Amino acid sequence: MRSRPLTLIQDELVDYDKAMAQMADLVTERQRDSRPDTLWLLSHPPVYTIGRRTPAEHLPAPEHGIPVVETTRGGQLTYHGPGQLVGYLIVKLATGEGVVDYIREVEHRLVAALGRVGIQARRRDTPPGSELLTGVWTAETGRKIVSIGMRQSRGVTSHGFALNVDGDLSPWRWAVACGLPDVDMTSVARELPGTDMDRVRPIIAEAFEAG
Repeated sequence: MRSRPLTLIQDELVDYDKAMAQMADLVTERQRDSRPDTLWLLSHPPVYTIGRRTPAEHLPAPEHGIPVVETTRGGQLTYHGPGQLVGYLIVKLATGEGVVDYIREVEHRLVAALGRVGIQARRRDTPPGSELLTGVWTAETGRKIVSIGMRQSRGVTSHGFALNVDGDLSPWRWAVACGLPDVDMTSVARELPGTDMDRVRPIIAEAFEAG
């Protein structure tokens, strides 16, 4: 994996709509070469985001009171909430590099970071005809711990990854996550009790050479 240092932006809780507007500005700046490749780490208040192909039967029941927002990233339904570390990646792809190539790199960087935290993890290849297995999974328990959904516009990536660190996992069970009805979503704290955001955040930043 080649070196690809990123500039780091750090925030705590940011409303999803506001984050999308700011991310669009960051992408425009990167397309104009007025900013370097960037990793933006933050969290969101509770929200479900869905891709254009997400079936209605995968959505949560409205009585849970969590908004559902359609997004421009790839992938299907994802939950965001406090205790989850979201990383938006605004990166100019190299000549001949596609967004899928970069997603593979993101998976490998996150696997390495989780190993440093103390959790053995892996990426998965998607069998032909199956729902995409993009993301990162725990090696021992087979649970999904990172969701990834990205897109590229004029050679610059946007959106990114969502790592469950120490938040409430209940909302994942109220909908069909990632188009996978049987997926067991997990968190760092579930796999390694006592591990919190303060420990995980700097390790993730370092994995992306971000500072």
